[in-house]
This record gives sequence, C-alpha cells and structure tokens, in this order.
Amino acid sequence: MKSKFTAAMLAFFLGGLGIHRFYLGQNKLGLFYLLFCWTFIPAFIALIDFFIFVFMSEDNFNYKFNLKTGF
Repeated sequence: MKSKFTAAMLAFFLGGLGIHRFYLGQNKLGLFYLLFCWTFIPAFIALIDFFIFVFMSEDNFNYKFNLKTGF
C-alpha cells in the first residue's frame, strides 16, 4: 500500500527526478521526469504534484493509487 505522506515527501525532495512517480507505479511518467530533469520543468511539475498530494483526501488518494492493492 502506498502512503500519501511518502508520495508527497518524495515529490517535494526528489520530484525533479520523478522518484515519486516511480513510487506510485507510474514508471513511464517517472522516466519522462528523469529524461527531462535537466530542464527543471519536471521540478516545477513535481512541486505542483506535492501540493496536489497534500490537499488530496486520503480516500481519493487510495482510490487513485491503491485500488489494485485492495485497500
């Protein structure tokens, strides 16, 4: 089961490299972040992702990212 707190912290600290996307199982998007990390655009998008994770409800996060694990 994936944690909302962990995803938010990874997005804040390592989001420019796409680590939070790899954590959430979105490997293609994580690779996209990693390939373009030199442009700093993924870092800006990761900051937006951080705020989305912080303000997302726990139920909505579980529905979106933990549905396959049977939360």
